[in-house]
Amino acid sequence: MLILTLVATAASAMVWHQQRAVEVEAAERARAQAGLILAGAQDWARLMLRADADKAFPPSATWARKLEESRLSQFLAADRDNSADGTLEVFLSGEIDDAQSRYNLRRLVGDDGKPAAPEVLGLRRLCEAAGASAELADRLAEGLAAAWHERADTAPLPPTRIEQLVWLGLDADQLARIAPYVTLLPTRTPVNANSAEAPALLAAIDGLDLANAQRIVQALRRSPGATTDALRQLLPPNVSSDDARVGVQSRHFEVLGRLRFEDRVLEERWLLERRSGGAGVELVLLRRERRSLPGAPA
Repeated sequence: MLILTLVATAASAMVWHQQRAVEVEAAERARAQAGLILAGAQDWARLMLRADADKAFPPSATWARKLEESRLSQFLAADRDNSADGTLEVFLSGEIDDAQSRYNLRRLVGDDGKPAAPEVLGLRRLCEAAGASAELADRLAEGLAAAWHERADTAPLPPTRIEQLVWLGLDADQLARIAPYVTLLPTRTPVNANSAEAPALLAAIDGLDLANAQRIVQALRRSPGATTDALRQLLPPNVSSDDARVGVQSRHFEVLGRLRFEDRVLEERWLLERRSGGAGVELVLLRRERRSLPGAPA
């Protein structure tokens, strides 16, 4: 009986290891295939951004149209030579967002490593309009200055995404209130008035109040694609704009690609910078993030 028990145990272990190896191989194959599909989604985003290189504002720009969730087999059906299973339950979706439609927190800290007073005042206006405490702006500026320029062991880790601002010891609920109107880009950038919401304009234009900011947003939505001169004509008397803080074009775009298959959802987010030069329009990948989520019910 002992020998039979040992043989059965060894056989069970071999079967388990074999099954585990098959599962690992299947998971690795799925991961590789998902990566290739999402790479295709990034190529789609590059094509859209390159097609409308002179436009950086919705709704007329081609890139502003979302790729609604679609079955992958619909794309494969265009290739008559493919042998894909017609019942493949894989869904792809994506969207492109103008990263400069939001206030860039990179502007809060000057070249001297200290908080920039005019920018802090602007962010205070944004916080109040978003329903957050104005003191959040001061704490953000101080925390970012310490994270980016201090070398002490006690300095917080430098955040690169809005979700990481909690590292500065800030209240998560307060940060959630301003999150729709702020971003964190690698370099200082102006707010694109053509795609910004009113709180972001408040941060970028000194002397502007919320009522006038909302009026400007509504006017730009009715007639998208305003020039710098057109924007200035919309400003109240005695209020001027600084081209370094607010403009009418964008170079930075956030792209979301989402792949849903079986009980899993795989997301990738890319930050692209659109550059124009002698060789034409170039899309440079600045940041890439991937995360796996529980699959949503079909």
